[in-house]
Amino acid sequence: MSTTFQLDTSTSRANPTPAPMKRLTVPAIRQRKQGGLTVEPIVMLTAYTARQAQLLDPHCDILLVGDSLGQVIYGLPSSVPVTLDLMTAHGAAVVRGSYHSVVIVDMPFGTYEASPEQAFASAARLLKETSCAGIKLEGGEAMAPTVAFLTERGIPVMGHVGLTPQAVNVLGGYNARGRSEAEAAKIVRDAQALADAGAFAIVVEGVVEPIAVAVTEAVPCPVIGIGGSARCDGQVLVTEDMLGMFERVPRFVKRYEAIGDIISGAAARYAAEVRSRTFPGIEQTYQPK
Repeated sequence: MSTTFQLDTSTSRANPTPAPMKRLTVPAIRQRKQGGLTVEPIVMLTAYTARQAQLLDPHCDILLVGDSLGQVIYGLPSSVPVTLDLMTAHGAAVVRGSYHSVVIVDMPFGTYEASPEQAFASAARLLKETSCAGIKLEGGEAMAPTVAFLTERGIPVMGHVGLTPQAVNVLGGYNARGRSEAEAAKIVRDAQALADAGAFAIVVEGVVEPIAVAVTEAVPCPVIGIGGSARCDGQVLVTEDMLGMFERVPRFVKRYEAIGDIISGAAARYAAEVRSRTFPGIEQTYQPK
């Protein structure tokens, strides 16, 4: 028995609760791919809050606390301004709201690139303060020594190749990668270098489909696609994108719901009832006995 947290849906509070831990593990995710084949694809979505994690957790294998929270939660122009403090706070919330999924937290820009030692200090803080299972960092061959440094010191690492949003200023935008032979070959080499360094899984983002397939076939660890291919070992999306919270979504996103319209409609009905003084009604007010 271990002490974890249970989110009380009636109060929205997380209460310490003794419960058997049945959470998936990083080795279990890594072992999904055997002999180059993943029979059961890995399901991964982003989560930024305890309540969101609670709703997604039963359906996912991995919850990613992505630095995409910069745009999704805070309205920033990119993920570059996201800080370690933000990732720590949101990572801890997602861990508290989940029981089943492996929780991985993004390392924000500027917290790991300078040296393996800098990366270890940042990653160690994330693991200590959030209780997450591992971290994700962007970059290929150049980051392989850092991945090896971290994994050798007990920190599980998920890699990220192809379109790397933290490098948007170098890439010049969010266009699909791998259209030239040279770039395609580099993406495959990047993935191989990360796998050789000990990454337990690799995200491949925003690449032309043959490259996503080539990466998946080239490395022994699971490859999780976002804007890649259904032939990857798993898939990840930004939850708010697939729920239709924004008017515009990337080409590779499928909208499974139109939550934005539902919220806007509910707010409009509420506003109309407040202005007409029909809310609150007898059911929502305390009457004398």
